[in-house]
Amino acid sequence: MPKYSLYTGVFSMFSYSGRRVISKPVLNRSLLPVVFSLAWPTMLQELMDTAVQYIDTAMVGSIGTRATAAVGSTVTVGWLVISSVAALGVGFLSYIAKAYGAGEKSRAGDASAQALLVVLLAGTVLTAAMLSLSTRIPIWMKVTTDVRDLASAYFFILYLPMLPRTAEVIFGMILRASGDTRTPLRVGICVNLTNIILNFFLIYHSRSILLAGFPLRLYGAGLGVRGAAIASAVSVTLGGVLMTAALWRHKELSPRGRSILPRPEILKPCLRVALPNMLQRFCTSLGYVVFASMINSLGQISVAAHTIANTVESAFYVPGYGMQSAAATLTGNAIGAKDPKRMQELSTVIIVLEVSMMIITGSLLFLFAPFMAGLFSSDQEVIALSSFVLRLVALSEPFYGISIVTEGMLQGAGETAKPFLFNVLCMWGVRILGTFLCIHIFHLGLVSAWVCMIADNMLLLILFRLFFHFGSWRSEIDKV
Repeated sequence: MPKYSLYTGVFSMFSYSGRRVISKPVLNRSLLPVVFSLAWPTMLQELMDTAVQYIDTAMVGSIGTRATAAVGSTVTVGWLVISSVAALGVGFLSYIAKAYGAGEKSRAGDASAQALLVVLLAGTVLTAAMLSLSTRIPIWMKVTTDVRDLASAYFFILYLPMLPRTAEVIFGMILRASGDTRTPLRVGICVNLTNIILNFFLIYHSRSILLAGFPLRLYGAGLGVRGAAIASAVSVTLGGVLMTAALWRHKELSPRGRSILPRPEILKPCLRVALPNMLQRFCTSLGYVVFASMINSLGQISVAAHTIANTVESAFYVPGYGMQSAAATLTGNAIGAKDPKRMQELSTVIIVLEVSMMIITGSLLFLFAPFMAGLFSSDQEVIALSSFVLRLVALSEPFYGISIVTEGMLQGAGETAKPFLFNVLCMWGVRILGTFLCIHIFHLGLVSAWVCMIADNMLLLILFRLFFHFGSWRSEIDKV
């Protein structure tokens, strides 16, 4: 019997007639506590991050539609950068999760040291790239001239601390791969509280408020959009420092005393998983950039409505992304422990939980879309347009949730090449091409773009599930 270091007794071998087989999918209730123990801190962190994003958007939105458009017009470029960093983390997550499943903690620690090298290199290169391109990106994004300078300043400040941002993302994924999802949650709490407090003092001018009937004078820097960017930059820097310190103190994963010189036997398998995922994220995020640039051409009302709808929608994906992290870690553990049956059982449990939660969140989004949109804008035209597209996307929530966790399981298994092809096909063949035709050929508006986005997600679901059940990667897993 192999040694199980993370969840002893959970990953058991299953044999029949002298050979290992995978049983039909069943809902193994004994796995529910294991899944929830990993998923709930990540879900809570996602919920908290989203709540802070809500507060950011509401605070900036209170300044006016121009401020909302300046912040939202380059957000997809940020997704492109951060998703590329996260892809590097996926490679290390898969490697470390498998090492833990096999009981090889020393190998996991060596991989952590290699991750430190990658963080230093990637963070430095991305900092130089973001700062040098900050004046060009709003132009490429077709931001209107009255918003362009403000958008450029916001982007420059926000991505100045790219090195600590890279550390926070990759080191957080490494800790989750070991089963530690609570440390990233605690770091996230510190980051978000710092962001909210600094927003409060940096965005607005000095003003007087009544506290328990007594007037209180509050200091305010009155920096507006630039103040929001500074608040985010400082909080991200804090997050990077805290996450690095947490990894440095970790009993098994600390890179302290380990060489950070390149080790091909570790970097090659990590990069073999990370590079297709990075290409996938880059291509799909680039698609988001093109998608957003087409929406930016529709004017401030559509840009503001799109920004608000994206912000509102993100809260209702919390179960999906929380479960994705657990799915990746547990799948990697199962494969490292050479237990394909357990991997199949985990798949069933995670999908059932995911669909149940996303049905609930989708229903809430549909019912409360106007109220949620109204939190971020007083413009009735913006609220009406945001609400309509939110109710459209609410109907597809459970299906998109399945795609999210299926991709997480494939990442944990180290299978990222085919998902890369599927994502690129759906993004560019459905969302981008469809939106281009709708906006530039048929002269339709924001609603048509969101319909194309939903069609993209539905096709991706079909491709992911077919590959998960019948893809060539299964034959290699079944041999372990």
